[in-house]
Amino acid sequence: MDIMVNRFSTGGRIAGAIGACVGLLALACAVLPAGSLVGLSERAEAQVAPAPAPAVAAPAVVLPQPAPPAPRQPPLVADVVQSGVLVVVSKASQRMYVFKDGEPWASSPVSTGKRGHGTPAGVFPILQKKAFHRSNLYSNAPMPFMQRLTWGGIAIHAGHLPGYPASHGCIRLPYSFAKALFALTRADTTTVVVTNDAVRTDDTALVLALGTDGPDADMPMQARPRLAAAAEPPIPGEATVAQAVPAQFAGAGQTIQLAAATSPDEAEDRWQALLARHPELAGFRKTVIPAVVGARRYYRLRVSAPGAHAYCAALRRAGQDCFNVS
Repeated sequence: MDIMVNRFSTGGRIAGAIGACVGLLALACAVLPAGSLVGLSERAEAQVAPAPAPAVAAPAVVLPQPAPPAPRQPPLVADVVQSGVLVVVSKASQRMYVFKDGEPWASSPVSTGKRGHGTPAGVFPILQKKAFHRSNLYSNAPMPFMQRLTWGGIAIHAGHLPGYPASHGCIRLPYSFAKALFALTRADTTTVVVTNDAVRTDDTALVLALGTDGPDADMPMQARPRLAAAAEPPIPGEATVAQAVPAQFAGAGQTIQLAAATSPDEAEDRWQALLARHPELAGFRKTVIPAVVGARRYYRLRVSAPGAHAYCAALRRAGQDCFNVS
């Protein structure tokens, strides 16, 4: 009997303890808001779980920049004088002279770069042509009949000519002249020479441009040895030939004939007389060639140099007899 009583007593105490626990758990559930136990569990897990590794930023992707267009050398002046277009721009005179196959084609006033935006002097090719173009640098300004000289923004195009340098570096032309020049030029047979020197005649422009060829052709214009001062007509309207052909032209190029003498001495006398009137001939290679015509012997006075045919044309306009040989 005592054993059974003790068993019932022990069982009661165990049951009571279990009931008390259940009651406390129920009380906690009733007092704590829903999800609190879950939150406590998650916070406990967060305290135990290791912190996530910091995110590693992906390396920035750098796109390759397009390479600038390769510079292109203009054709030699002597070549375009034989077959092509030569454009000479004098900043001091604000004028352009154009030659087609060595003969004067036309000339026009221009407006070059103003102070702070000067047009560079030098020898340039035609890099690009666009009949309808707008400036990439200056407020989308229109540039009709654009002929690009540099990838830095220098070009020939139609524009306003106030009578003095006024552009941002470009060479402005009257609209009709710019249109006609655009139709005349080709990139592979056109050379543009821009000079700081004053030029007032076609002959001066032509011979000055010929002086840009030779050993210094790859040197910037401003770094080259200056040419001799161009001789201008002493009397208004009197034609002459500029004194600007350098001596490095001797011994190469085209050949022209200046005279036919009856003796070597006469040929030499004529040569000296020509040198006195046209000192630039000293830069040409002189030859005296004997020839028999009918029963008479002659001595042909000839000179050679690159661009000699164009020079011969200039001599003829100055009143000097001359013709092309080869």
